Amino acid sequence: MLRFAFLLYFDIIGNMETKDAVAALAALAQDTRLAAFRLLVQAGPSGLPAGEIAGRLALPPATASFHLAQLSHAGLVNTQARGRFVIYTVDFNRMTGLLGFLTDNCCGGDPCGPQSCSPTGNPALPNQTERTKP
Repeated sequence: MLRFAFLLYFDIIGNMETKDAVAALAALAQDTRLAAFRLLVQAGPSGLPAGEIAGRLALPPATASFHLAQLSHAGLVNTQARGRFVIYTVDFNRMTGLLGFLTDNCCGGDPCGPQSCSPTGNPALPNQTERTKP
């Protein structure tokens, strides 16, 4: 049932195009941008101001701005002006679309077992509790 709901969701919002997935993955393929993106995912829909992101990642403001712009150009984050502040938020639909693109036809369309697709079931991937936080 979950797989059906998952597929129905992507039929409604549309699958991500290969060029969009490549752009998103390229933006995330850099340590600072990946850390900023993960920080914004943790912040949730309310997002974070650019200055707070820079502070938490110990980055000069110009460097943080450059990396956040790359994430924005890839469509992974949105910006919104709130007074004097620029708030960055994750585009969760885009993030989910990227995950859907990466897992499309996982296991040949058969239901996935815990050993085949679960990060904790794959000995090559670290357990969720073993991952470092940004």
